[in-house]
Formats: sequence, structure tokens, C-alpha cells
Amino acid sequence: MKKHINVTGRVQGVGFRYTTYQLALEIGLTGTVKNEDDGSVTIEAVGTEDQMAQFLEKLEHPQNPFAKVSHISQSEDPGIKDYDQFRVVY
Repeated sequence: MKKHINVTGRVQGVGFRYTTYQLALEIGLTGTVKNEDDGSVTIEAVGTEDQMAQFLEKLEHPQNPFAKVSHISQSEDPGIKDYDQFRVVY
């Protein structure tokens, strides 16, 4: 399963990308996370349906006390490449 995910809220300048990276590693996803110019964060995630469900659930309630997620949009995107790891894009 390959998903394009966009997260809005207080998600830049608070370590959200790093905690997303840690969460993806913990769950076993591959892909990328990066900040966007509009203040949102974009994630390309590749994994099983169960991994994705767990990831999305935990993204809604970040363990980072400074981050606040107001909205998550997601769509399946078969065009996402098969990553060999999860990484933060700068």
C-alpha cells in the first residue's frame, strides 16, 4: 500500500518530521517526510494496510507535546516509488 499524506496544524518547527520518522521506523514503513512551503508536512508512506492504519492513527495524536495536528488528508498513490528506508527530506 502506498499513500500520499498531507498533515496540517502546528507541524513545522516543533520536531514533527523527526517524530514521524521515528514512528515510521517503529512501525516498519518506508518513504519520506518533508515540510511544505504552506506550513504543512507531506509524507509518502509505503507499507501494509495494517502498518498504514497504525501509522495514521498515531499521526493524529502525535507524541510530541509541541505538535498539534488539525487535519490529515490521504490518498492512495501507486506512483510512489518503492523506498528502501524511511527518511526526512530537507
